[in-house]
Amino acid sequence: MVGILCASSQLQLCPGGDLAMTAGESAGGEFATIDRFRRRLPGPPTGEIWIGDDAAVLSLAAGPVLLTTDITVAGVHADLALMGLDDLGWRAVATAVSDVAAMGGRAGRLLVAVAGPASTDLDLLYRGVADAAAAHGCGVAGGDLSNASDLVVVVTVAGAVGDGPGPVLRSGARPGDHLFVTGPLGASAAGLRTLRAGQTVPALADAYRRPRARLVEGEAARKAGATAMIDVSDGLGADLGHIARASGVGFRLHDVPVAAGATIEEALAGGDDYQLVIAAPDRVALSSAFATTGLAPPLLIGVCTSDTAQREWTGGPLPATGFEHRWD
Repeated sequence: MVGILCASSQLQLCPGGDLAMTAGESAGGEFATIDRFRRRLPGPPTGEIWIGDDAAVLSLAAGPVLLTTDITVAGVHADLALMGLDDLGWRAVATAVSDVAAMGGRAGRLLVAVAGPASTDLDLLYRGVADAAAAHGCGVAGGDLSNASDLVVVVTVAGAVGDGPGPVLRSGARPGDHLFVTGPLGASAAGLRTLRAGQTVPALADAYRRPRARLVEGEAARKAGATAMIDVSDGLGADLGHIARASGVGFRLHDVPVAAGATIEEALAGGDDYQLVIAAPDRVALSSAFATTGLAPPLLIGVCTSDTAQREWTGGPLPATGFEHRWD
C-alpha cells in the first residue's frame, strides 16, 4: 500500500473523538458544524485518518494515483432556482469524480471545501455530498468551511488505476481509431431548458440535477485498450477538440446520438452530460468489455483522421460550440 497525505485544512476533527465546545463556539459555528458532519459521514477504514487532523492520511493501492479538483459555483454551474442544495452537493461530487472516470480509474477519497453565506443550509448541501459519495463508492476524508458572499463547493478526488493498462490520457488517439460515446447526449442541457420553461420532465431534470460519473464504463474502456478518453462536460464538439489537439489527430463524425427530449444542438454543445468519449482501435474488444461488465454497448460516432485540421460532421464542418470560462 502507498500512504499519502492530503491536506484537509480547517476540517480539523479528532478521529474517534468529539471536539469540546469552547466559549467561542456556537451550535451553528464552524467547528460545531464540522463535528456534526464528521459524526454523520461514514468513518475511515483501519489504517487511515480522515476528518480530524491538519491532513488526512490515506492508503491507496500501489500504482498510479489520480488527483483532480473541480469547482462548482452557484449561479455559474448550477441554478439554485431550479435545484436544491442537495442537488448542488451531488453535482459537485459527480462532476469531480467524472474526471477520474475519464482516466479509466476508480475514485477513492474526497476532500470537500465549501464557502458560502452564513444562511446556507449546510445539512441539506452535505446530504447531497454524502449521497453522491456513497453512489460513487467514495469516502469524504476532509475539507474546509468558510463564509463567503457566494456559494462555492470545491471537491478534490484521490483515485487510483487498478490492474491492466495505465491511465487513459487525452493524448493517445491515433488516426484510424474509432470514436464512441457511452450514451446519448444533450439530456442535461434539455433538462435545464425545460426547467427554465417551468416544465419538469423527470429524466431530463435528473440529468441536469444529478449527473452520474461513468466509472464502470471508463474502467472497462481502459482495460479494453482505449487510447484516449474525455468526459463530456463542455459539449461534444469542445471536448472532442481537446482529444484532437492533445493527440495530434482530426476526426470525422457520422452520428451524434441525441437523448430523448433533447435537440441536436444540445447534444453537440450542451455539455454536463458526463458521458465518456472513447477512442479505441478495436471495436470488438471494446464492445465485449462492456458486455462482460453488463453495460450497454458504447455508441460508435466516428473515426480519428490524420488531418489535424479536420473537424467534420456528416460531411460538413462541426460547429465550434461548447462552454468555456473566460478572463478578458
